[in-house]
Amino acid sequence: MKGGFGMEDQLIIKLFFERSEDAIRELNLKYGKICKRLANKFLHNEQDAEECINDAYLAVWNTIPPQNPNPFSAYVFRIVKNTALKKYRANTAQKRNNYYDVILEEVDEFLAVSETVESEILAKEIGNRINVFLGRIKDRDRIMFVQRYWFCYSVEEIAKTLGVSKNYVTVHLHRTREKLRDDLKSEGFYE
Repeated sequence: MKGGFGMEDQLIIKLFFERSEDAIRELNLKYGKICKRLANKFLHNEQDAEECINDAYLAVWNTIPPQNPNPFSAYVFRIVKNTALKKYRANTAQKRNNYYDVILEEVDEFLAVSETVESEILAKEIGNRINVFLGRIKDRDRIMFVQRYWFCYSVEEIAKTLGVSKNYVTVHLHRTREKLRDDLKSEGFYE
């Protein structure tokens, strides 16, 4: 136990490797509230969020082992987010121009979405390159980028959390996307 935050991540992963049902319980105790908040951010529906979290926990169960993720929390949150996005897309398949569609369209060109092994490898390489890029930019720009494109905050939410204007956020997000596009082009990911 550390700081009242529940079991250490490596011990939870060990439970998954042992195929102990306690692994899911400990995962939920430690990260359940954050997972629920993340799922609700996309779905705005308690029942859908619960279903999403259950599906995400099953995905974690099915991938550990062989995966031994580090950091564990990022791995879990990514699975919850991707599961919530799939559910969101299924729920809104007939509706267009929804809030999250707009966000995703802003970075759509950077997202390789396909079912082939080659595209999966490319997506991983692009993800790694984006991480390198984010490590080089100013802290405030990185925070805005992650809040917008990982946690899907609105421009208004970002402006409020950083104490800046909505225009400031919009301009900086645009500039960051342009820099990212140039960076990916220089690395040969785009023509």
